[in-house]
Amino acid sequence: MSDLVGRLGGIGSRVAERREKLGLTRGQLAERAGVEEAYVGYLEEQSETSVREAAAKLAPVLDTTAAQLLGEAPPGEGGAAAGAHLGELDESECLRLISPGGVGRIAYNGRYGPTVLPVNYRMARGAIVFRTTAGGSMEADLRTGLEGVEYLVAFQVDRIEEATRTGWSVLVQGSLHHVTDEELAEAQSSGVDPWAGGDRRQYLRIAPARTTGRRISAG
Repeated sequence: MSDLVGRLGGIGSRVAERREKLGLTRGQLAERAGVEEAYVGYLEEQSETSVREAAAKLAPVLDTTAAQLLGEAPPGEGGAAAGAHLGELDESECLRLISPGGVGRIAYNGRYGPTVLPVNYRMARGAIVFRTTAGGSMEADLRTGLEGVEYLVAFQVDRIEEATRTGWSVLVQGSLHHVTDEELAEAQSSGVDPWAGGDRRQYLRIAPARTTGRRISAG
């Protein structure tokens, strides 16, 4: 059973259990939560079987598979969606898409050859900001050792919708700068917080020189 099906199938029983423990009827819970009573009933009556049955019925209409709707299919499985179209994105649209921040992938030529790594990033004054371990392998690989000379790197961000086989990707190319103590306050204001945790005090900043993107849309 996938994690998604487990969550969908289990939330109903947990809602019902908690409601009954508090001595609330479905109507009282609905009123306090500002939702319809029928919606509370729908949630409480969900099970793994009902979720799978619903996915099986909806998938053909949505031109996909039950496995994809349930999050059980391998990423990228299946052919193109009906009427699929690959279009180019202009720079302003690319920057709009990546501006919320999130997770992206930095690509560079490291000591062991081409390297691609995921990092949490945020945008600050048009630049991509992320953090790494001071003196770590990435930080060391991205130092040229020459005053005023910086590495050219690529940074990629995407959002993929498996169920509809649509999505977009943005590629940023530019120079990577090691943020100095004098520049630290501005970098910190971005609020970037790595999922990896640990002492990742070294801020890195990518100044976009070329930004391109593509979007797959369905007819």
